[in-house]
Amino acid sequence: MAWLMSEARVFASIDVADDHRARAKGLLGRTGIEGALAIPRCRWVHTIGMRFPIDVAYVNDQNLVIKTVTMHRHRIGVPVMKSRLVIEAEAGAFERWGLHLGDPIEIRHTDPNPTH
Repeated sequence: MAWLMSEARVFASIDVADDHRARAKGLLGRTGIEGALAIPRCRWVHTIGMRFPIDVAYVNDQNLVIKTVTMHRHRIGVPVMKSRLVIEAEAGAFERWGLHLGDPIEIRHTDPNPTH
């Protein structure tokens, strides 16, 4: 389990698509998402075959949000060359969370086996 954060704010739980299969599938086949999906080493996304519109945040190598966009279904995004991470959430999530351009982003993983 992991959390999408900015400074002291926790936005949502987040899944990380960190292997080829998870990256290829993304949000395809889902009817919605409660939290968010992070796609490392990503510069562009598409919504072809998606069942719902999404908010997309592009994050640079300094972990700052450099672009956000809401993408409707069946669209192809424009590559953002300085992006090193893409965050996807259901459309409207960024506004609810207060995620903005320039926000520092952190993905904090929880330890599944904490020591006592």
